[in-house]
Amino acid sequence: MSIPRPEHPNPQFERDSWENLNGIWEFEIDKSASGADREFYKREKLNDEILVPFCPESKLSGIGNTDFLNSVWYKRNINIKDKSKRIILHIGACDYFTTVYVNERIAGTHKGGYTPIVIDITEFVKMGENSLVVHALDNGRDGRQPRGKQSPGYYSAGCDYTRTTGIWQTVWLEYVPNAYIKSVKYYPDAKNGKIRISADVAGEGEFTVSAYYEGREVGKASAKSHGGMAEVTVDISEIHLWEVGVGRLYDLKLSFNEDEVSSYFGLRDCYLDGYRFMINGKSVFQRTVLDQGYYPEGIYTAPDEADLVKDIQLSLDAGFNGARLHQKVFEPRFLYNCDKMGYIVWGEYANWGLDHTAYESLPTMLREWEEAVERDFNHPAIIGWCPFNETWDLNGKRQIDEILEMVYRATKAMDCTRPCIDTSGAYHVITDVFDFHDYDQNVENFKTRFDKLMTENVLLEHNTKKDGVQYNGEPVFASEYGGIKWDETDEECWGYGEAPRTKEEFVERYKGLTEALLNNNRIFGFCYTQLYDIEQERNGLYTYSREPKFDMEIFRKINTQPAAIEK
Repeated sequence: MSIPRPEHPNPQFERDSWENLNGIWEFEIDKSASGADREFYKREKLNDEILVPFCPESKLSGIGNTDFLNSVWYKRNINIKDKSKRIILHIGACDYFTTVYVNERIAGTHKGGYTPIVIDITEFVKMGENSLVVHALDNGRDGRQPRGKQSPGYYSAGCDYTRTTGIWQTVWLEYVPNAYIKSVKYYPDAKNGKIRISADVAGEGEFTVSAYYEGREVGKASAKSHGGMAEVTVDISEIHLWEVGVGRLYDLKLSFNEDEVSSYFGLRDCYLDGYRFMINGKSVFQRTVLDQGYYPEGIYTAPDEADLVKDIQLSLDAGFNGARLHQKVFEPRFLYNCDKMGYIVWGEYANWGLDHTAYESLPTMLREWEEAVERDFNHPAIIGWCPFNETWDLNGKRQIDEILEMVYRATKAMDCTRPCIDTSGAYHVITDVFDFHDYDQNVENFKTRFDKLMTENVLLEHNTKKDGVQYNGEPVFASEYGGIKWDETDEECWGYGEAPRTKEEFVERYKGLTEALLNNNRIFGFCYTQLYDIEQERNGLYTYSREPKFDMEIFRKINTQPAAIEK
Protein backbone atom coordinates (compact mmCIF):
# COMPACT_ATOMS: atom_id res chain seq x y z
CA MET A 1 0.00 0.00 0.00
CA SER A 2 1.32 3.46 -0.88
CA ILE A 3 2.11 5.86 1.96
CA PRO A 4 -0.63 8.48 2.44
CA ARG A 5 0.46 12.12 2.38
CA PRO A 6 3.97 11.19 1.18
CA GLU A 7 5.19 14.75 0.57
CA HIS A 8 7.54 16.48 3.03
CA PRO A 9 5.26 18.07 5.65
CA ASN A 10 7.19 21.34 5.97
CA PRO A 11 8.65 22.74 2.73
CA GLN A 12 9.95 25.79 4.59
CA PHE A 13 12.43 23.66 6.54
CA GLU A 14 13.30 20.57 4.52
CA ARG A 15 16.27 18.23 4.70
CA ASP A 16 16.97 15.39 2.28
CA SER A 17 17.62 13.01 5.19
CA TRP A 18 14.09 12.25 6.35
CA GLU A 19 11.81 9.22 6.50
CA ASN A 20 8.01 9.36 6.29
CA LEU A 21 6.36 7.14 8.93
CA ASN A 22 2.79 7.46 7.66
CA GLY A 23 0.95 4.25 6.81
CA ILE A 24 -0.48 1.31 8.73
CA TRP A 25 0.20 1.36 12.49
CA GLU A 26 -1.14 -0.91 15.21
CA PHE A 27 -3.89 0.86 17.15
CA GLU A 28 -6.11 0.45 20.18
CA ILE A 29 -8.88 2.48 21.82
CA ASP A 30 -8.31 2.54 25.57
CA LYS A 31 -11.85 3.15 26.83
CA SER A 32 -10.94 3.33 30.51
CA ALA A 33 -7.82 5.46 29.92
CA SER A 34 -5.90 2.93 31.98
CA GLY A 35 -3.46 1.82 29.29
CA ALA A 36 -0.48 3.51 30.91
CA ASP A 37 -1.14 1.63 34.15
CA ARG A 38 -1.58 -1.59 32.19
CA GLU A 39 1.69 -0.89 30.33
CA PHE A 40 0.30 -0.86 26.77
CA TYR A 41 3.70 0.50 25.70
CA LYS A 42 5.17 -2.92 26.51
CA ARG A 43 2.58 -4.97 24.63
CA GLU A 44 3.74 -7.06 21.71
CA LYS A 45 0.72 -6.10 19.64
CA LEU A 46 -2.26 -3.75 19.81
CA ASN A 47 -5.65 -5.12 18.82
CA ASP A 48 -6.43 -3.05 15.71
CA GLU A 49 -4.84 -1.16 12.81
CA ILE A 50 -5.11 2.46 11.68
CA LEU A 51 -3.93 4.41 8.65
CA VAL A 52 -1.79 7.31 9.91
CA PRO A 53 -2.07 10.34 9.62
CA PHE A 54 -5.87 10.11 9.62
CA CYS A 55 -7.65 10.40 12.97
CA PRO A 56 -9.65 7.38 14.22
CA GLU A 57 -12.95 9.25 13.80
CA SER A 58 -12.35 9.51 10.05
CA LYS A 59 -13.31 7.04 7.33
CA LEU A 60 -9.83 7.20 5.83
CA SER A 61 -8.26 5.91 9.05
CA GLY A 62 -10.06 2.60 8.67
CA ILE A 63 -11.58 3.01 12.16
CA GLY A 64 -14.46 5.49 11.73
CA ASN A 65 -15.40 5.61 15.43
CA THR A 66 -17.01 9.02 16.13
CA ASP A 67 -17.70 8.45 19.83
CA PHE A 68 -15.65 10.21 22.54
CA LEU A 69 -12.19 8.64 22.38
CA ASN A 70 -10.48 9.76 25.55
CA SER A 71 -7.40 7.55 25.19
CA VAL A 72 -5.84 5.97 22.10
CA TRP A 73 -2.60 4.07 21.47
CA TYR A 74 -0.44 3.68 18.36
CA LYS A 75 2.47 1.32 17.76
CA ARG A 76 4.93 0.49 14.99
CA ASN A 77 8.55 -0.52 14.58
CA ILE A 78 11.20 1.75 13.14
CA ASN A 79 14.43 0.49 11.61
CA ILE A 80 17.57 2.48 12.52
CA LYS A 81 20.43 1.83 10.12
CA ASP A 82 22.81 4.64 11.13
CA LYS A 83 23.47 6.15 14.55
CA SER A 84 26.25 8.49 13.46
CA LYS A 85 23.70 11.32 13.30
CA ARG A 86 21.08 12.62 15.71
CA ILE A 87 17.63 11.14 15.14
CA ILE A 88 14.68 13.49 15.53
CA LEU A 89 11.09 12.29 15.69
CA HIS A 90 8.42 14.68 14.39
CA ILE A 91 4.65 14.41 14.79
CA GLY A 92 2.96 17.25 12.92
CA ALA A 93 0.01 17.31 15.36
CA CYS A 94 -1.58 14.90 17.83
CA ASP A 95 -4.70 15.77 19.83
CA TYR A 96 -4.26 16.31 22.77
CA PHE A 97 -1.79 15.21 25.50
CA THR A 98 0.79 12.98 23.87
CA THR A 99 3.34 10.61 25.38
CA VAL A 100 5.95 9.01 23.13
CA TYR A 101 7.62 5.73 24.15
CA VAL A 102 10.70 4.39 22.41
CA ASN A 103 11.70 0.87 23.34
CA GLU A 104 9.34 0.98 26.35
CA ARG A 105 10.87 4.21 27.73
CA ILE A 106 9.22 7.63 27.77
CA ALA A 107 11.10 9.72 25.20
CA GLY A 108 8.95 12.85 25.55
CA THR A 109 5.54 14.38 26.11
CA HIS A 110 3.57 17.26 24.57
CA LYS A 111 0.42 19.15 25.50
CA GLY A 112 -1.61 20.59 22.63
CA GLY A 113 -3.58 19.26 19.69
CA TYR A 114 -2.46 21.66 16.96
CA THR A 115 1.30 22.19 17.14
CA PRO A 116 4.34 20.03 16.31
CA ILE A 117 5.90 17.44 18.57
CA VAL A 118 9.68 17.33 18.11
CA ILE A 119 11.71 14.82 20.17
CA ASP A 120 15.38 13.89 19.89
CA ILE A 121 15.22 10.11 20.29
CA THR A 122 18.91 9.41 19.64
CA GLU A 123 19.58 8.16 23.16
CA PHE A 124 16.53 5.87 23.11
CA VAL A 125 17.17 3.92 19.92
CA LYS A 126 19.54 1.11 18.95
CA MET A 127 20.68 -0.17 15.59
CA GLY A 128 18.04 -2.26 13.85
CA GLU A 129 14.41 -2.66 14.95
CA ASN A 130 12.99 -0.33 17.59
CA SER A 131 9.52 -0.04 19.13
CA LEU A 132 7.73 3.31 18.77
CA VAL A 133 4.50 3.83 20.75
CA VAL A 134 2.37 6.99 20.83
CA HIS A 135 -0.34 7.53 23.45
CA ALA A 136 -2.88 10.37 23.18
CA LEU A 137 -5.27 11.52 25.91
CA ASP A 138 -8.12 13.71 24.71
CA ASN A 139 -10.93 15.36 26.67
CA GLY A 140 -12.42 18.43 25.02
CA ARG A 141 -15.25 18.81 27.54
CA ASP A 142 -13.44 19.79 30.74
CA GLY A 143 -12.72 23.50 29.97
CA ARG A 144 -8.97 23.05 30.25
CA GLN A 145 -8.42 21.89 26.70
CA PRO A 146 -9.11 23.85 23.49
CA ARG A 147 -11.17 21.90 20.97
CA GLY A 148 -11.99 24.40 18.22
CA LYS A 149 -15.06 23.29 16.30
CA GLN A 150 -14.99 19.69 17.58
CA SER A 151 -18.44 18.94 18.95
CA PRO A 152 -18.76 18.85 22.77
CA GLY A 153 -21.88 16.68 22.37
CA TYR A 154 -22.14 13.16 21.02
CA TYR A 155 -23.63 14.40 17.75
CA SER A 156 -22.43 17.22 15.56
CA ALA A 157 -24.73 20.22 15.91
CA GLY A 158 -24.95 23.80 14.71
CA CYS A 159 -21.42 24.94 13.87
CA ASP A 160 -19.68 22.12 15.78
CA TYR A 161 -18.53 19.05 13.91
CA THR A 162 -16.99 15.58 14.19
CA ARG A 163 -14.15 15.34 16.67
CA THR A 164 -10.47 14.56 16.01
CA THR A 165 -8.41 12.46 18.41
CA GLY A 166 -4.76 11.50 18.29
CA ILE A 167 -2.42 11.78 15.29
CA TRP A 168 -3.78 13.88 12.43
CA GLN A 169 -0.63 15.14 10.69
CA THR A 170 2.38 13.39 9.20
CA VAL A 171 4.84 11.51 11.41
CA TRP A 172 8.46 11.45 10.27
CA LEU A 173 12.07 10.87 11.28
CA GLU A 174 14.87 13.28 10.50
CA TYR A 175 18.60 12.59 10.64
CA VAL A 176 20.83 15.57 11.51
CA PRO A 177 24.52 16.11 12.32
CA ASN A 178 25.57 16.92 15.88
CA ALA A 179 26.01 20.57 14.85
CA TYR A 180 22.79 21.55 13.12
CA ILE A 181 20.20 24.25 12.46
CA LYS A 182 17.32 23.94 14.93
CA SER A 183 15.08 26.72 13.58
CA VAL A 184 15.15 30.01 11.66
CA LYS A 185 13.18 33.25 11.63
CA TYR A 186 12.91 35.47 8.56
CA TYR A 187 12.58 39.26 8.63
CA PRO A 188 12.11 40.39 5.02
CA ASP A 189 12.63 44.08 4.26
CA ALA A 190 10.76 44.75 1.03
CA LYS A 191 11.48 48.47 0.98
CA ASN A 192 15.25 48.03 1.15
CA GLY A 193 15.55 44.71 -0.66
CA LYS A 194 17.04 42.73 2.20
CA ILE A 195 16.23 39.81 4.46
CA ARG A 196 17.54 39.33 7.98
CA ILE A 197 17.71 35.72 9.13
CA SER A 198 18.09 34.64 12.73
CA ALA A 199 18.97 31.00 13.30
CA ASP A 200 18.90 28.85 16.42
CA VAL A 201 21.81 26.44 16.06
CA ALA A 202 23.31 23.57 18.04
CA GLY A 203 27.08 23.39 18.14
CA GLU A 204 29.84 25.58 16.73
CA GLY A 205 30.23 26.42 13.06
CA GLU A 206 29.56 28.76 10.16
CA PHE A 207 25.99 29.57 9.16
CA THR A 208 25.62 30.37 5.46
CA VAL A 209 22.56 31.52 3.53
CA SER A 210 22.25 31.58 -0.26
CA ALA A 211 19.16 33.12 -1.88
CA TYR A 212 17.87 32.22 -5.35
CA TYR A 213 15.15 33.48 -7.64
CA GLU A 214 14.10 31.10 -10.43
CA GLY A 215 17.42 29.33 -10.06
CA ARG A 216 19.61 32.45 -10.14
CA GLU A 217 21.67 33.28 -7.05
CA VAL A 218 20.61 36.74 -5.88
CA GLY A 219 22.35 37.02 -2.52
CA LYS A 220 24.60 35.30 -0.01
CA ALA A 221 25.83 35.88 3.54
CA SER A 222 27.62 33.98 6.31
CA ALA A 223 28.24 34.29 10.03
CA LYS A 224 30.18 32.21 12.54
CA SER A 225 28.55 30.98 15.72
CA HIS A 226 29.72 29.31 18.93
CA GLY A 227 26.21 27.87 19.35
CA GLY A 228 22.86 29.30 20.33
CA MET A 229 22.28 31.91 17.64
CA ALA A 230 23.61 32.96 14.27
CA GLU A 231 22.35 35.97 12.35
CA VAL A 232 22.92 37.22 8.81
CA THR A 233 21.51 39.93 6.55
CA VAL A 234 21.28 39.10 2.86
CA ASP A 235 21.17 41.90 0.26
CA ILE A 236 18.89 40.83 -2.59
CA SER A 237 20.14 41.83 -6.07
CA GLU A 238 16.79 41.20 -7.82
CA ILE A 239 13.63 42.59 -6.25
CA HIS A 240 10.47 40.53 -6.84
CA LEU A 241 7.75 41.45 -4.36
CA TRP A 242 5.33 38.91 -2.92
CA GLU A 243 1.87 40.30 -3.68
CA VAL A 244 -1.75 39.27 -3.35
CA GLY A 245 -2.47 36.83 -6.15
CA VAL A 246 1.20 36.56 -7.14
CA GLY A 247 3.32 34.52 -4.74
CA ARG A 248 6.83 35.32 -5.97
CA LEU A 249 9.01 33.20 -3.71
CA TYR A 250 12.77 33.14 -3.28
CA ASP A 251 14.45 29.81 -2.59
CA LEU A 252 16.95 29.56 0.26
CA LYS A 253 19.79 27.15 0.92
CA LEU A 254 20.78 27.17 4.59
CA SER A 255 23.93 25.43 5.78
CA PHE A 256 25.71 25.00 9.11
CA ASN A 257 28.82 22.91 8.70
CA GLU A 258 27.51 19.60 7.31
CA ASP A 259 23.83 20.40 7.88
CA GLU A 260 21.85 21.60 4.85
CA VAL A 261 18.26 22.83 4.80
CA SER A 262 16.09 23.95 1.88
CA SER A 263 13.68 26.81 2.50
CA TYR A 264 12.04 29.84 0.91
CA PHE A 265 10.70 33.31 1.72
CA GLY A 266 8.54 36.04 0.25
CA LEU A 267 9.69 39.66 0.06
CA ARG A 268 6.78 41.59 1.50
CA ASP A 269 5.75 43.78 4.38
CA CYS A 270 2.33 44.43 5.88
CA TYR A 271 1.21 47.17 8.24
CA LEU A 272 -1.70 49.38 9.20
CA ASP A 273 -1.87 52.96 7.97
CA GLY A 274 -4.79 54.88 9.44
CA TYR A 275 -7.84 52.84 8.48
CA ARG A 276 -6.05 50.98 5.68
CA PHE A 277 -4.27 47.63 5.57
CA MET A 278 -1.08 47.99 3.56
CA ILE A 279 0.94 45.34 1.76
CA ASN A 280 4.16 46.60 0.17
CA GLY A 281 2.92 50.17 0.40
CA LYS A 282 -0.46 49.50 -1.27
CA SER A 283 -3.88 49.58 0.34
CA VAL A 284 -5.28 46.07 -0.07
CA PHE A 285 -8.92 45.27 0.62
CA GLN A 286 -9.14 41.82 2.13
CA ARG A 287 -11.80 39.86 0.27
CA THR A 288 -11.59 36.83 2.51
CA VAL A 289 -13.72 33.81 3.26
CA LEU A 290 -14.05 31.59 6.34
CA ASP A 291 -12.17 28.32 5.85
CA GLN A 292 -12.36 25.76 8.68
CA GLY A 293 -10.19 23.02 7.23
CA TYR A 294 -12.61 20.08 7.37
CA TYR A 295 -12.78 17.18 4.91
CA PRO A 296 -15.63 14.63 4.59
CA GLU A 297 -13.40 11.55 4.75
CA GLY A 298 -10.35 12.90 6.61
CA ILE A 299 -12.03 15.32 9.11
CA TYR A 300 -9.04 17.52 10.09
CA THR A 301 -6.71 15.94 7.52
CA ALA A 302 -6.87 16.50 3.78
CA PRO A 303 -6.75 13.16 1.91
CA ASP A 304 -4.15 14.52 -0.50
CA GLU A 305 -2.12 17.68 -0.99
CA ALA A 306 -4.20 18.34 -4.11
CA ASP A 307 -7.18 18.88 -1.78
CA LEU A 308 -5.31 21.69 -0.03
CA VAL A 309 -4.58 23.38 -3.35
CA LYS A 310 -8.15 22.85 -4.51
CA ASP A 311 -9.63 24.72 -1.54
CA ILE A 312 -7.45 27.75 -2.28
CA GLN A 313 -8.39 27.63 -5.96
CA LEU A 314 -12.11 27.32 -5.18
CA SER A 315 -11.83 30.47 -3.10
CA LEU A 316 -9.95 32.33 -5.84
CA ASP A 317 -12.55 31.19 -8.39
CA ALA A 318 -15.23 32.91 -6.30
CA GLY A 319 -13.29 36.17 -6.24
CA PHE A 320 -11.79 35.93 -2.75
CA ASN A 321 -8.14 36.79 -2.21
CA GLY A 322 -7.66 35.07 1.15
CA ALA A 323 -9.21 33.42 4.19
CA ARG A 324 -9.58 33.40 7.93
CA LEU A 325 -8.22 29.98 8.90
CA HIS A 326 -10.87 29.51 11.51
CA GLN A 327 -10.69 27.71 14.89
CA LYS A 328 -7.83 25.50 13.78
CA VAL A 329 -4.07 25.77 13.27
CA PHE A 330 -3.74 24.64 9.65
CA GLU A 331 -0.95 22.33 8.55
CA PRO A 332 2.27 23.87 7.11
CA ARG A 333 1.68 22.30 3.71
CA PHE A 334 -1.54 24.31 3.34
CA LEU A 335 0.32 27.50 4.24
CA TYR A 336 3.04 26.62 1.73
CA ASN A 337 0.46 26.56 -1.04
CA CYS A 338 -0.98 29.86 0.19
CA ASP A 339 2.54 31.29 -0.03
CA LYS A 340 2.96 29.99 -3.61
CA MET A 341 -0.42 31.27 -4.79
CA GLY A 342 -0.32 34.72 -3.16
CA TYR A 343 -3.29 33.89 -0.95
CA ILE A 344 -3.51 36.00 2.23
CA VAL A 345 -4.63 34.38 5.49
CA TRP A 346 -5.15 35.18 9.16
CA GLY A 347 -3.55 32.69 11.52
CA GLU A 348 -5.92 31.66 14.32
CA TYR A 349 -6.05 29.37 17.30
CA ALA A 350 -8.76 26.82 18.18
CA ASN A 351 -9.72 28.47 21.49
CA TRP A 352 -13.30 27.17 21.75
CA GLY A 353 -13.64 24.71 24.59
CA LEU A 354 -11.08 26.56 26.69
CA ASP A 355 -12.50 28.38 29.71
CA HIS A 356 -11.34 31.96 29.16
CA THR A 357 -13.16 32.98 32.34
CA ALA A 358 -10.56 31.11 34.45
CA TYR A 359 -6.94 32.12 34.96
CA GLU A 360 -5.91 28.46 34.82
CA SER A 361 -6.54 28.51 31.06
CA LEU A 362 -3.75 31.00 30.38
CA PRO A 363 -0.70 28.70 30.58
CA THR A 364 -2.46 26.00 28.55
CA MET A 365 -3.46 28.37 25.80
CA LEU A 366 -0.39 30.59 25.71
CA ARG A 367 2.11 27.74 25.50
CA GLU A 368 0.52 26.24 22.42
CA TRP A 369 -0.22 29.61 20.82
CA GLU A 370 3.46 30.51 21.13
CA GLU A 371 4.33 27.23 19.40
CA ALA A 372 1.88 28.05 16.57
CA VAL A 373 3.29 31.55 16.03
CA GLU A 374 6.85 30.18 16.15
CA ARG A 375 6.02 27.46 13.61
CA ASP A 376 4.27 29.75 11.14
CA PHE A 377 6.22 32.99 11.58
CA ASN A 378 8.01 32.77 8.22
CA HIS A 379 4.97 32.36 5.96
CA PRO A 380 4.42 35.48 3.82
CA ALA A 381 0.77 34.50 3.29
CA ILE A 382 0.01 35.07 6.97
CA ILE A 383 -0.74 38.78 7.31
CA GLY A 384 -2.17 38.80 10.83
CA TRP A 385 -2.76 36.82 14.03
CA CYS A 386 -5.96 36.15 15.97
CA PRO A 387 -5.47 34.02 19.10
CA PHE A 388 -9.10 34.12 20.36
CA ASN A 389 -12.55 34.07 18.78
CA GLU A 390 -15.82 35.17 20.46
CA THR A 391 -14.82 35.13 24.11
CA TRP A 392 -17.35 37.16 26.09
CA ASP A 393 -19.86 35.12 28.08
CA LEU A 394 -19.27 31.49 29.03
CA ASN A 395 -21.79 29.78 31.29
CA GLY A 396 -22.87 33.17 32.58
CA LYS A 397 -19.31 34.32 33.38
CA ARG A 398 -17.40 37.14 31.68
CA GLN A 399 -14.06 36.78 29.93
CA ILE A 400 -11.02 37.69 32.01
CA ASP A 401 -9.71 40.72 30.16
CA GLU A 402 -6.20 40.23 31.54
CA ILE A 403 -5.92 36.85 29.80
CA LEU A 404 -6.69 38.43 26.43
CA GLU A 405 -4.34 41.31 27.10
CA MET A 406 -1.46 39.03 28.13
CA VAL A 407 -1.88 36.83 25.06
CA TYR A 408 -2.05 39.90 22.80
CA ARG A 409 1.14 41.34 24.33
CA ALA A 410 2.92 38.00 24.09
CA THR A 411 1.93 37.77 20.40
CA LYS A 412 3.29 41.24 19.69
CA ALA A 413 6.50 40.39 21.54
CA MET A 414 6.92 37.27 19.39
CA ASP A 415 6.00 39.07 16.16
CA CYS A 416 6.00 42.84 15.75
CA THR A 417 5.77 42.55 11.95
CA ARG A 418 2.05 41.71 11.73
CA PRO A 419 -1.18 43.14 13.21
CA CYS A 420 -2.88 41.16 15.96
CA ILE A 421 -6.59 40.94 16.78
CA ASP A 422 -6.90 40.10 20.47
CA THR A 423 -10.25 38.31 20.13
CA SER A 424 -12.39 38.24 17.04
CA GLY A 425 -15.98 39.44 17.17
CA ALA A 426 -16.01 42.79 19.03
CA TYR A 427 -15.09 41.42 22.45
CA HIS A 428 -11.92 43.50 22.39
CA VAL A 429 -9.61 44.49 25.22
CA ILE A 430 -6.46 45.64 23.40
CA THR A 431 -6.22 45.19 19.65
CA ASP A 432 -4.58 46.50 16.48
CA VAL A 433 -7.81 45.91 14.53
CA PHE A 434 -11.43 46.31 15.66
CA ASP A 435 -13.21 43.45 13.94
CA PHE A 436 -16.84 42.43 14.27
CA HIS A 437 -19.23 39.59 13.44
CA ASP A 438 -22.64 40.51 12.09
CA TYR A 439 -25.06 37.95 10.64
CA ASP A 440 -27.96 40.31 10.00
CA GLN A 441 -29.67 39.03 6.86
CA ASN A 442 -31.53 42.30 6.19
CA VAL A 443 -29.46 44.23 3.65
CA GLU A 444 -31.00 47.62 4.41
CA ASN A 445 -30.46 47.35 8.15
CA PHE A 446 -26.95 45.99 7.63
CA LYS A 447 -25.93 48.85 5.32
CA THR A 448 -27.52 51.58 7.46
CA ARG A 449 -25.71 50.36 10.55
CA PHE A 450 -22.27 50.41 8.93
CA ASP A 451 -22.81 53.63 7.00
CA LYS A 452 -22.77 55.30 10.44
CA LEU A 453 -19.11 54.41 10.67
CA MET A 454 -18.44 56.80 7.77
CA THR A 455 -20.86 59.54 8.78
CA GLU A 456 -20.79 59.50 12.60
CA ASN A 457 -17.71 57.42 13.52
CA VAL A 458 -20.11 54.97 15.20
CA LEU A 459 -19.43 51.25 14.91
CA LEU A 460 -22.33 49.07 16.00
CA GLU A 461 -23.46 49.68 19.57
CA HIS A 462 -20.01 49.07 20.98
CA ASN A 463 -18.78 52.66 21.01
CA THR A 464 -21.42 53.35 23.66
CA LYS A 465 -19.25 51.22 25.99
CA LYS A 466 -21.81 48.43 26.09
CA ASP A 467 -20.35 45.56 28.13
CA GLY A 468 -17.16 47.59 28.54
CA VAL A 469 -16.18 47.32 24.84
CA GLN A 470 -15.60 50.57 22.99
CA TYR A 471 -14.63 51.42 19.43
CA ASN A 472 -11.77 53.91 19.58
CA GLY A 473 -11.10 54.58 15.92
CA GLU A 474 -9.07 51.46 15.10
CA PRO A 475 -8.93 50.03 11.55
CA VAL A 476 -12.08 47.97 10.96
CA PHE A 477 -12.48 44.43 9.61
CA ALA A 478 -15.87 42.75 9.00
CA SER A 479 -14.44 39.38 9.97
CA GLU A 480 -17.70 37.38 9.84
CA TYR A 481 -20.89 38.14 7.95
CA GLY A 482 -23.37 36.47 5.65
CA GLY A 483 -23.64 32.80 6.56
CA ILE A 484 -26.59 32.63 4.19
CA LYS A 485 -28.19 29.20 4.39
CA TRP A 486 -28.72 27.34 1.13
CA ASP A 487 -29.37 23.63 0.81
CA GLU A 488 -31.24 21.71 -1.86
CA THR A 489 -31.54 18.41 0.03
CA ASP A 490 -34.38 17.37 2.30
CA GLU A 491 -32.02 16.88 5.24
CA GLU A 492 -32.31 18.91 8.42
CA CYS A 493 -29.51 21.46 8.43
CA TRP A 494 -28.29 24.65 10.06
CA GLY A 495 -27.39 28.16 8.93
CA TYR A 496 -27.76 31.80 9.94
CA GLY A 497 -31.15 33.48 9.78
CA GLU A 498 -33.97 32.69 7.39
CA ALA A 499 -32.86 31.05 4.16
CA PRO A 500 -33.65 32.74 0.84
CA ARG A 501 -36.50 31.22 -1.13
CA THR A 502 -34.69 31.20 -4.48
CA LYS A 503 -31.16 31.27 -5.82
CA GLU A 504 -31.84 34.73 -7.21
CA GLU A 505 -32.79 35.94 -3.73
CA PHE A 506 -29.59 34.39 -2.34
CA VAL A 507 -27.45 36.27 -4.86
CA GLU A 508 -29.24 39.58 -4.23
CA ARG A 509 -28.75 39.21 -0.48
CA TYR A 510 -25.08 38.30 -0.94
CA LYS A 511 -24.58 41.25 -3.29
CA GLY A 512 -26.27 43.74 -0.98
CA LEU A 513 -24.40 42.66 2.16
CA THR A 514 -21.04 42.50 0.39
CA GLU A 515 -21.36 45.82 -1.43
CA ALA A 516 -22.29 47.52 1.85
CA LEU A 517 -18.80 46.57 3.04
CA LEU A 518 -16.93 47.14 -0.23
CA ASN A 519 -18.36 50.66 -0.52
CA ASN A 520 -17.53 51.65 3.05
CA ASN A 521 -14.33 53.69 3.08
CA ARG A 522 -13.69 52.90 6.76
CA ILE A 523 -13.64 49.09 6.41
CA PHE A 524 -10.47 47.42 5.08
CA GLY A 525 -11.82 43.91 4.55
CA PHE A 526 -14.55 41.32 4.88
CA CYS A 527 -14.73 37.62 5.63
CA TYR A 528 -17.77 35.79 4.30
CA THR A 529 -19.09 32.75 6.16
CA GLN A 530 -18.22 30.38 4.53
CA LEU A 531 -16.39 28.70 1.64
CA TYR A 532 -18.01 25.24 1.85
CA ASP A 533 -20.62 23.41 3.92
CA ILE A 534 -19.43 21.29 6.81
CA GLU A 535 -21.65 18.41 7.84
CA GLN A 536 -24.99 19.90 9.03
CA GLU A 537 -23.91 23.53 8.56
CA ARG A 538 -25.09 24.45 5.06
CA ASN A 539 -24.09 28.06 4.47
CA GLY A 540 -21.16 27.45 2.13
CA LEU A 541 -20.89 28.61 -1.45
CA TYR A 542 -19.77 25.05 -2.15
CA THR A 543 -21.08 21.77 -0.74
CA TYR A 544 -19.01 19.75 1.73
CA SER A 545 -17.78 17.66 -1.21
CA ARG A 546 -16.67 20.96 -2.84
CA GLU A 547 -19.30 21.07 -5.56
CA PRO A 548 -20.42 24.61 -6.50
CA LYS A 549 -23.98 25.52 -5.49
CA PHE A 550 -24.01 28.49 -7.88
CA ASP A 551 -22.15 29.88 -10.85
CA MET A 552 -19.02 31.19 -9.12
CA GLU A 553 -18.57 33.87 -11.77
CA ILE A 554 -21.48 35.69 -10.11
CA PHE A 555 -19.60 35.96 -6.82
CA ARG A 556 -16.30 36.70 -8.51
CA LYS A 557 -17.79 39.78 -10.16
CA ILE A 558 -19.32 40.98 -6.90
CA ASN A 559 -16.23 40.36 -4.78
CA THR A 560 -13.67 41.85 -7.15
CA GLN A 561 -15.35 45.23 -7.49
CA PRO A 562 -13.01 48.08 -6.43
CA ALA A 563 -13.33 48.80 -2.73
CA ALA A 564 -13.74 52.35 -1.47
CA ILE A 565 -10.72 52.12 0.83
CA GLU A 566 -8.48 51.05 -2.09
CA LYS A 567 -9.27 54.14 -4.16
